[in-house]
Amino acid sequence: QVQLVESGGGSVQSGGSLRLSCEVSGVTSRSLKTTYCWAWFRQPPGQGRECVSTINRGGSTTLYADSVKRRFTISRDDDKNSLYLQMNALKPADTAMYYCAARRGYCYAVSSPDDYAYWGQGHQVTVPS
Repeated sequence: QVQLVESGGGSVQSGGSLRLSCEVSGVTSRSLKTTYCWAWFRQPPGQGRECVSTINRGGSTTLYADSVKRRFTISRDDDKNSLYLQMNALKPADTAMYYCAARRGYCYAVSSPDDYAYWGQGHQVTVPS
């Protein structure tokens, strides 16, 4: 059973940086990089959940939502069974609950929450206006 536990996040002034971490358990390091697509989603207050970024099984391909390109970076440390989201130049529009997620198989070019079976508990990121 895949389990995801997030950490990091919090409140930061506009223009600041934060890093989210997601510790993965219930999978081997090998299957982490051969079996699953990994993603970060976010859900702003009163809105639906949207995909922020994905990283494919081999770690060679990353995708980003237009709203976060060149500001956010997704990465994975297979030795530590961990997924990360480095967020720079944060804006008030980035305020949301952030979730790490995983699905077996390929990453889609456009990811829907329904495509992902495994979810972290969510971590709040707040950028006051």
